[in-house]
Amino acid sequence: MIVTSGSALISPGRIATEGDAGTLTSDDFPRVATEEAARSLAERGVRIAVVRCSPSVHGDGDHGFVPSLISIAREKGVSAYVGDGSNRWSAVHRLDAAHLFRLALEQAAAGTWYHAVAEEGIAFRDIAEVIGKRLNVPVVTKSPEEAVEHFGWFAQFAGLDCPASSQRTRERLGWQPKQPRLIPDLERSTRYFETLTTA
Repeated sequence: MIVTSGSALISPGRIATEGDAGTLTSDDFPRVATEEAARSLAERGVRIAVVRCSPSVHGDGDHGFVPSLISIAREKGVSAYVGDGSNRWSAVHRLDAAHLFRLALEQAAAGTWYHAVAEEGIAFRDIAEVIGKRLNVPVVTKSPEEAVEHFGWFAQFAGLDCPASSQRTRERLGWQPKQPRLIPDLERSTRYFETLTTA
């Protein structure tokens, strides 16, 4: 059995590793409950593994954080970042993540945590800049207070510094990401920036 979780809130402000349990409880963030349940099952001998995915699982078919940022930038007419934009997001291409899930299913030892992380940390400002370039809108900074109004529900993620490592994952499973990295993927992709129309 494989449980999917996220790496973003494991240890904000420092590089999260597979061995980090995180500081949040399920009361703070419901997704933590899945990791707690996995740990409990592993202790009872169930062959279960946890794959924590990056905030950006990108590539064709992405419906997550980056498309949300693009939508906000299109709606507001600016592509924004918080403060100096140096907060970092980890990233992985969806095909590399899929390969990791297969390896985990085939090889994982019970109670093992893996990170679907191809890039440890990309400055949020760099993501905002490529979005601004592709949409031909200004790239601007927002204070934490302004970010709440600009990003809405997404503000907590836009300002999050959440780098993560996959060193142990690569060593244990021989996983080597091969797909395009996030910024080149955004620079070449047309699907991220297509305007959806209805008949």
